Amino acid sequence: MATARYTEAVGRRKTATARVRITPSKNTTMVVNGMDAKDYFPLNIMMKTAYEPLALLGATYTVTAKVSGGGKKAQAESIRLGISRAMTEIVPEQRKDLKVRGFLKRDPRSRERKKFGLKGARRAPQWSKR
Repeated sequence: MATARYTEAVGRRKTATARVRITPSKNTTMVVNGMDAKDYFPLNIMMKTAYEPLALLGATYTVTAKVSGGGKKAQAESIRLGISRAMTEIVPEQRKDLKVRGFLKRDPRSRERKKFGLKGARRAPQWSKR
């Protein structure tokens, strides 16, 4: 019995990293860290974010994602980027549609590190005159 071939891609956002595998199938399902996406993400908006590339193109894939780091929202956005990258490997003609929506853009914004001598990244210790 031949197993279905999958396409793998990596998506990142802030400190969240998602390794995404998509396999062609008859209906769309998503498994995140061994759990169903509905159970893994606490809010429907996060699940909707992760499913966006599939909904946009009307594609049906089985998605398996291993995510680590960051919060749930950043993880959902990293899954979205991973799915988009994997879909462009399979069907390069869809790249334009995904790119216009910003699904192929890696959001570079992340937390600024704390510096020594300061309370946070920029907050200085309170100054007192006397």
